[in-house]
Amino acid sequence: MSPWTWLIAVVAVLVGVGIGFFIGVTYRKKVAEQKIGSAEAEAMKIINDAIKSAEQKRKESALEAKDEMFRIRSEADKEIKDRRAELSRQERRLDQKEENIDRKTAALERSEENLKKRAELCEARLAEIEQLRIREVEKLEAIAELTQADARQMLLNQLDGELTHEKAVRIAAYEAQTREDADNLARELIGQALARCAADHTGEATVSVVPLPNDEMKGRIIGREGRNIRALETATGVDLIIDDTPEAITLSCFDLYRREVARQALEKLISDGRIHPARIEETVEKCRRELDASMKREGERVVMELGVHGIHPDLIKLLGRLRYRTSYGQNVLEHSIEVAHLSGILAAELGVNVNQARRAGLLHDIGKSIDRDMEGTHVSIGVDLCRKYKENPAVIHAVEAHHLDVEPNSTLAFIVMAADAISASRPGARRENLESYIKRLERLEEISSSFAGVETSFAIQAGREVRILVKPDAVSDDELVILARQIVQKIETELDYPGQIKVNVIRENRAVDYAK
Repeated sequence: MSPWTWLIAVVAVLVGVGIGFFIGVTYRKKVAEQKIGSAEAEAMKIINDAIKSAEQKRKESALEAKDEMFRIRSEADKEIKDRRAELSRQERRLDQKEENIDRKTAALERSEENLKKRAELCEARLAEIEQLRIREVEKLEAIAELTQADARQMLLNQLDGELTHEKAVRIAAYEAQTREDADNLARELIGQALARCAADHTGEATVSVVPLPNDEMKGRIIGREGRNIRALETATGVDLIIDDTPEAITLSCFDLYRREVARQALEKLISDGRIHPARIEETVEKCRRELDASMKREGERVVMELGVHGIHPDLIKLLGRLRYRTSYGQNVLEHSIEVAHLSGILAAELGVNVNQARRAGLLHDIGKSIDRDMEGTHVSIGVDLCRKYKENPAVIHAVEAHHLDVEPNSTLAFIVMAADAISASRPGARRENLESYIKRLERLEEISSSFAGVETSFAIQAGREVRILVKPDAVSDDELVILARQIVQKIETELDYPGQIKVNVIRENRAVDYAK
């Protein structure tokens, strides 16, 4: 076929496709227009129905609103009518009350006038009676030949003597009864506490003995020209006594901590065999660190043993340090443990918090752990430590009051005081040096002799009793009881002593005559 034939065929096909497309588009447009017309008619119908329905509902809502408004207005009118009726009733009641008040006011005014007249009459009568009394007093003074002031003084003197006797009798009776009851109760409580708290009492010596493998070791410890022994004494602060005692060296020091460091260091040096100044200093420092760690473990053991929890770690370490502190020969840590046990037992008997009592008993002497390194008493240092580590205020007060530095104001404070006194005064618990013992006896006699009417006084039975002789013409039998009480109060206030002191006041009358 020729190219023109192909071209004509292609053109014919394209014209046919165009005509077909135009016809299709025209048809679809006509169909769409028909659908749109029917949809518009349907929408118009729906809109008309909705308008009719809305109009019907509006009319119904308007009717309902009118009915509701009518009902509310009726109820409001009824309520207003009821309130008006109630107001009318209240107005009538108020009018009646005003009338009653007016009547009572008139009656009170009449009563007031009557009382005024009676008061005037009474004043006139009192003036007349006062005149009669004055005349009677003048007649009595003339008859008795005494003025009113003299008679009053005479009666007061007589009454004072009678009251002094009565007061002495009552004081003696009350004291006897109170002392008997208190002694019985205290004896029972303390007996139970002591029976349940068994403790060993061993005095801590001021020396420690270190065994030697042989006597040749003494020369090595002394060193050339004594340099080893001087280095050891300087590093530890302990005196080494090397005498003729075979195979032994004595360490002398009042500080248990230093003596224990020296003992451990010397044992390590003897075991090691290398003894020279540098090695001595190194060993002493190592033993000091080990002992510090041991004190912390000891404090933790004590806390666990007593079941006292929540104590600050620094306080626990200071408790362990008490293991190497003594008071009058009594180990302070053992004393604190015993006081804690006794406080817990007494608290249980008296219905006080047992854990708090044990805590206060354990910490009551905590200040002694560092009192040799700081200024102040062990009580004030202990109180500062407890406050620093946020202890319970009740425990702090018990620590502060256990030596009466402040006035005890709680049962817990008295329990710790009693437990401390029991532990300190048990047989064999403490040793008191001669100087302080003599000073205490002298102070006891000085206090007893400071009262007017006392002739002389004697401290006997190792200070457990003081006998006081009074002048018979200066102190009567009735005043004897009062004087004894005053002496007891002053001793309790000004003197520290273990246990109790018996105050025995003696008034002696002698009748002397001569046969001629």
